[in-house]
Amino acid sequence: MRRLTLASAGFLALLCGSAFAADLGTELPMTAPGFDWTGYYAGLQAGYGWGSSDISGTEGEPFTASPDLGGGFIGGHVAGLWQFDQAVVGAVAELNYASIDGSTELGPGNTFGTDIKWLGSVNAKAGYAMDRFLLYGIGGIAFAGIETSQNAGTSFATTRTSVGWTVGAGVDYALTDQFVVGAQYRYYDFRSEHFDAPDAFVDRDQNVKLNTIGINLSYKF
Repeated sequence: MRRLTLASAGFLALLCGSAFAADLGTELPMTAPGFDWTGYYAGLQAGYGWGSSDISGTEGEPFTASPDLGGGFIGGHVAGLWQFDQAVVGAVAELNYASIDGSTELGPGNTFGTDIKWLGSVNAKAGYAMDRFLLYGIGGIAFAGIETSQNAGTSFATTRTSVGWTVGAGVDYALTDQFVVGAQYRYYDFRSEHFDAPDAFVDRDQNVKLNTIGINLSYKF
């Protein structure tokens, strides 16, 4: 009889404990499984850029010329991201080969040109993760190798490295746990750069502004 009583008490205690655990489990917040954006990335990007170049003479008889720019770019990037709940922050560096150029005639036989030969940037990136989707903003310091040229019977061309800033936005999607694809818009302002011209030409300032749209593929390590 005593054994039966003890067994019954133990069984009741087990039932009560199971019910309590079940109630406790229903009160605990559940974390939905999802993609973790924390990690290091490397990959490729390509796209199209368009913009304008404002050229103005700085000596002698003043002049202004404004070639419209257009062309493609392709390059690579590296990044590090850290996720906190649904917030994602990190840093991205990229470098691109570019063929973004344009020219305009200021007068008959007097052509001014601008050519962006390469561009890159070092950026901060911050976004909002929705499982495998990441919506983000990006911005930082931008660099570019920009050529100015003029053909007026004789011709000259010289290239300088311009420093400016960039800002943009984009969306990434994790195809798998390693591969991420995305699309991005960027605006670049390389500010005014001074160019010394040969004696037959006039020294000038050149201010280049650029928009780009591109796609990217990244591998997460």
